[in-house]
Amino acid sequence: MTLQKLLENLKDYAVLGNKSIHEIEISGISFDTRNLKKGNLFVAIKGIDADGHNYRINALEKGASAVLVEDEQRVSEISKVPVIKVENSREALSYLTAAWCGFPARKLKIIGVTGTDGKTTTSTLIHHILNKAGHKTGLITSINAVIGDRVLETGFHTTTPDALSLQKYLAAMVAAGSEYAVIETSSHGLAQYRVEACEYDVAVLTNITSEHLDYHKSREEYIQAKAHLFELLSLSYKKENVPKIIVLNYDDAPFGTFQKFEANKHFSYGLSNNADFWADDISQKEGLLKCTVHTPKEKLKITSHLLGEYNVYNVLAAIAVAYSQNIPKEKIISAIESLQRIKGRMELITHAQGNFNVIIDFAHTANALEQALRTVRSFTKGQIHAVFGSAGLRDVQKRKEMGKVAGKFADRIYITSEDPRTESADDIIEEIADGCRQSGRKEGKDFFRIPDREEAIEKAILSAQDGESVIACGKAHETTMCYGTQELPWSEYLVVQNALKKRELMLTEKPAEKKE
Repeated sequence: MTLQKLLENLKDYAVLGNKSIHEIEISGISFDTRNLKKGNLFVAIKGIDADGHNYRINALEKGASAVLVEDEQRVSEISKVPVIKVENSREALSYLTAAWCGFPARKLKIIGVTGTDGKTTTSTLIHHILNKAGHKTGLITSINAVIGDRVLETGFHTTTPDALSLQKYLAAMVAAGSEYAVIETSSHGLAQYRVEACEYDVAVLTNITSEHLDYHKSREEYIQAKAHLFELLSLSYKKENVPKIIVLNYDDAPFGTFQKFEANKHFSYGLSNNADFWADDISQKEGLLKCTVHTPKEKLKITSHLLGEYNVYNVLAAIAVAYSQNIPKEKIISAIESLQRIKGRMELITHAQGNFNVIIDFAHTANALEQALRTVRSFTKGQIHAVFGSAGLRDVQKRKEMGKVAGKFADRIYITSEDPRTESADDIIEEIADGCRQSGRKEGKDFFRIPDREEAIEKAILSAQDGESVIACGKAHETTMCYGTQELPWSEYLVVQNALKKRELMLTEKPAEKKE
């Protein structure tokens, strides 16, 4: 594709200098010089930790055919190739990569799910229902990307992939014959323009609590980032016979703010009978979540293997989306019941080490931690052992709140590391410990500081007695732990299994016989 043809997909741009763009052939697009190939268009992005503009010479040396910038200063030394000036290089990257991939989102029905908690579970439920109903559907979540029969890792600590990867995933879904794509859409992905060309058809909001205030600076800015999904829905490409649909949590405080966005149809869900889709008769017994869901048409008796009554909201959101796509109620009911588990979401780990529970969960906000601990309390006769930390260089305001929540709802608390990055793990732990103390807990009795996460999980599992539960929160599906600037291999599952094996050995070892 020629550079001129590619740039026609931008709203506005300027070519600096006198270079012609008519006959420049582009072999691909890159925003990382480590992956740049000869003939690529290099898009310089100002990131959090690095500025792509500083790598413009490196891009030229590696054979870039053109460079796109938003900062036109310091570009005279690369004037041997066309330099394209735009207002926002992140936004430009989204549209350029979509054009390069043939605008795949225009060939799919795109469902976006945003919110603070429940995004992965809701996205997975929607994906599962659509597939079980016979609609081939792709999925992109913080866990992985599912394209046909392939399951692909999407990267470290990310919910929404970068624009280039995202468009390639969508193109692969089109190639695989998919009809739908469900995209877990984070506030970072929205604020950083990664999803600009995703052409959403359905936008779902789970809830909004405090999170990512390190990046968004205020709750209002955080809400505005989430709202961008609904702006994109209103402005996106209009597909033939595909209505634009908004699905909102009626019980969530910002409901009114999001209800104002334009769409062909609006649906609400919640526990209030004022919502379009609402639930009652809620129970959690013997590992099954049951409820009655009232729809605008009929009642549905729902059974789910997902632990936690808070999952009723996620189920309701998925049902609302399914109804909006005319999925028959029988298929919705059977699909929800057939979904056995979601990785790292209140996941009960099978083991044979006595009558106690081990759970892995991704809870990393105060609200999510409270919901997780409340759920564990509902099926635990004895004490709850909670293992968790808080990520470095992220929202610091939630640390003390998480400590308070643990102090209120757990019995024994093991405060540990969770990607400290360049922050001191001890300092992060102290902030959480302060919250525990404010809940009346005493160090050494009720809570323990154990920076080594493997050691913390092991101690919790070795300490648990029959009738008790151990829950490890915050890492779940993630495959690395970040210390400093280095990503080290990590598996919560392997650590848990190793601790269970150690416990088994300790229980089966016979004490040495006493000598006469």
